[in-house]
Amino acid sequence: MSDPETEAPDAEDDPGAEDDPGAGAEPDAADGPVVVLLDVMPNGRPDDDRPQYRKSPVAYGLGTDAFRLYELMLDDEADVSVSDRIGLDGPAVGRYREVSFDDLTRNAAAEIEYAVEAVVEGDERRFVDFYNEAGPITLRLHQLNLLPGIGKQLRNKVLDERKRGPFESFEEVTERVSGLHRPREVIVERIVEEIRDEDLKYRRFVGYEE
Repeated sequence: MSDPETEAPDAEDDPGAEDDPGAGAEPDAADGPVVVLLDVMPNGRPDDDRPQYRKSPVAYGLGTDAFRLYELMLDDEADVSVSDRIGLDGPAVGRYREVSFDDLTRNAAAEIEYAVEAVVEGDERRFVDFYNEAGPITLRLHQLNLLPGIGKQLRNKVLDERKRGPFESFEEVTERVSGLHRPREVIVERIVEEIRDEDLKYRRFVGYEE
């Protein structure tokens, strides 16, 4: 799977870009969708046979909203590292395209789980709300059942508890739902599975936008 390359806005089009000392550090709303960097290749892709002077720095990133994967052509002066968060429309990115898991480098693939953990930990309420809001998929299957280790019994416990009031944290999920000891970790496991396996019948996190 891949999309046509998308040009990021030129920094010259933004009169305030050069005056912003934090432009390359922490993304803001003006930088569009945000990705966590999985691999950075300052000398370009190793399978690119063009002369070095014609090659641009390349990176792979994981979107923080819908966990889509991207290949980024970076600005030659971009100062970024693995695990950094940057905006796809920010000054560090020249253009980008969506890719599949199989397109990633080995280093990028190995970083997936760490990146997902960072996103989930950094936006806990968003993922706790999955336990508050998950609904049925079919008459026999519920979204909660997509999480590893959650069968009918644990699902029903979650549904019963949330009727008494919404969960406010992963810790509260653990305290209120007997037997559900790793509410954050099972969400991370499911997201990683959806990223790696494009043939999954049901997907709740990857490609899903609020």
